[in-house]
Amino acid sequence: MTNEELDELVGECPQLYHMAMKHSWPSIRKHGLLPTHGLLNLFEIDESRREEMTTRRRPASIAITHPVHGEAMIRDQIPMHDRHLKSCVRGGLTVREWHDRLNERVFFWLTEERLEKLLCARSYRNQEHVVLTVDTAPLVADHRDRIELCPMNSGCTMPFAHARGADTFLPISSYPYADWRRKRRAREAVVELTVLGGVPNIANYVLEVSTRRCGEVLGQLYQRP
Repeated sequence: MTNEELDELVGECPQLYHMAMKHSWPSIRKHGLLPTHGLLNLFEIDESRREEMTTRRRPASIAITHPVHGEAMIRDQIPMHDRHLKSCVRGGLTVREWHDRLNERVFFWLTEERLEKLLCARSYRNQEHVVLTVDTAPLVADHRDRIELCPMNSGCTMPFAHARGADTFLPISSYPYADWRRKRRAREAVVELTVLGGVPNIANYVLEVSTRRCGEVLGQLYQRP
């Protein structure tokens, strides 16, 4: 992806969207938007329990607690199945290694349509979630070296287990944006923007935090002045 192509992408997608667990905003605001590995580090989860949560699919969300930090939830991975992953991971990757790649990063949708599709998925449509709306340009400028882009929903293997491997997540400079633009409109040339290690200063980029259920906005927790 060239700088000109990145400018086009940011212009087409000036806001990013992150779907988080209910009641998670105070912790995110204090500690930043952390990947699973980062959250487990913060909560000082022991190695045996940590391995259970990060090397295989999580069929349900898992509560973790800490004497100082209180309680947090590690999100489920309902749309993804390990038996499907075995058939679609490529390039010598194992299912365990694919999980590790997912758990080391945080994810943003580039369009509200993609966000709503997840919010209204069968497993989540009746649940209340927190949605962070983020200013794309400054986040990309500040964290460009740790951003990797993805042309698919990397955490889903249903209804089709699309092939995935070492080149599924690519840094901005290596992402084949022009190739995807020939197949898709600009707003769909990238499906996920991910940040390795998370975004500790996420509050600097947040434009709005709302509570939502499927297509309904239930309330507003924060709006940038």
